[in-house]
Amino acid sequence: MAASDTPAPLKLLPDAIHESVKPGTALLRLETTQSRQGLLDGAWWPRSRNVTTELPALITALTAHLGPITRVGLDASAWQQDIPTRLVVDDRVVHLDSDPVGDDTVLITRGHNDHFTLLVVPPDTTAVAARAAMARAVRADNITQAAQLLVATAPDPAAGGPTDPAA
Repeated sequence: MAASDTPAPLKLLPDAIHESVKPGTALLRLETTQSRQGLLDGAWWPRSRNVTTELPALITALTAHLGPITRVGLDASAWQQDIPTRLVVDDRVVHLDSDPVGDDTVLITRGHNDHFTLLVVPPDTTAVAARAAMARAVRADNITQAAQLLVATAPDPAAGGPTDPAA
């Protein structure tokens, strides 16, 4: 068998990543255990609701950590414009699926069946609330759905901080 016939080993999620996708733009946070028992594998905080501006940088960053991304599932109601059916990112075609599900997540597919679910923190979220939501989303023991997680970590107007003390 030729070396080119040997499939590249799949990469695991890194132990901890918290970085800007590119300077001055979205934040990406990945942190997990090999068991992947939490509901979410990471969190993404885009800076706008323009999918064609935000998504390529996310795909590039994820490809660096996970390997080639083949498909992205998005909540159509979370973006300002129609979502194209595909994007070309770094000379690779990435297929996009969109549904008006309202679940505050993005589903990343690597290969054919390896899925990663990321919380999508709305662009207008305060920095304190975004960091709290992202930190809680990546915990291996997180069993809170994305939408409830965003509500739980939203600032409490009376106290000036997250509503969830665990955040």
